[in-house]
Amino acid sequence: MLGVAPARAICYSGFRHGQHPGGVYPTYEQVKEDLLIMQPHWKYLRMYDCDEHAMTTLEVIRKEKLDFKLMLGAYIEGEMNNFNCPWGGGVFSEKELEENAALNQSKINKLIKLANEYSDIIFTLSVGNEACVEWTDHYVHENKVQEYVKQVKAAAKQPVTFCENYVPWLFKLEKLTGEVDFISIHTYPVWEYKHIEEALAYTKDNYYSVVRKYPHKPVVITEAGWATNSNGRGIDPENVNETYQKIYYEKLMAWTDKEKILTFFFEAFDEPWKGSPEPLEPEKHWGLYKIDRTPKLVMRGYKEQYMNK
Repeated sequence: MLGVAPARAICYSGFRHGQHPGGVYPTYEQVKEDLLIMQPHWKYLRMYDCDEHAMTTLEVIRKEKLDFKLMLGAYIEGEMNNFNCPWGGGVFSEKELEENAALNQSKINKLIKLANEYSDIIFTLSVGNEACVEWTDHYVHENKVQEYVKQVKAAAKQPVTFCENYVPWLFKLEKLTGEVDFISIHTYPVWEYKHIEEALAYTKDNYYSVVRKYPHKPVVITEAGWATNSNGRGIDPENVNETYQKIYYEKLMAWTDKEKILTFFFEAFDEPWKGSPEPLEPEKHWGLYKIDRTPKLVMRGYKEQYMNK
């Protein structure tokens, strides 16, 4: 699929304490540390925006001669108001919407520039992330997303996609599927109140529902994961812990390895900047490694296996 060798993939965002997008970014040495942690386990990385963090990561990969290939995205901001956003985001003034559209175009231009400058590292491109799903706080109409796809395809040689929850692909993104080179879906059983015993079957249902609808279009899983903590916001705390994350990761990898489905697990490291200030906010706890870079349960076993080789 996509002309790449089968290998494991992971979503990477390396923001640590006191760092966040638009503020303080990870340093060269911090990114290098992260990449050396990930190198034994994953070949393909996914990053969400063509920002300073992505540029540092590309620089480290090239200078340190690391064996990674990168899916790079442009994180497009809201160009329409979405009053259905359950946490009250997604509402902008007309001026803000205009500014967001201008910012998005500059991001698309930057995505193209980096794709051409780092064509030896960047193997595929995405023009956005979860911008069409009904609950998003950064809504962009699917027709505008399609325009962005066309722009990138015309100016860069890498395959182009749009990363989105599996549901919109089933009913509102049919036109977009004709433009993207492959479909990218997100599947999160735990966000949909599924217990760990139901999780893999539910993920398979999500994936194959899209495959059946578009049998001639490649489908990639660009996000699938299991949180390890929750304050009860959207996820039952009893459904998340390191043991369940380990079970989901190992079952998901066994299935996708066997079927050769490119799957980016979400995510490498916990990110303290995400979500609310509450320490147990689930958005902060999806990493396979904690914020101090110590491995959670699933990666402890992998570390021991690697060291014993």
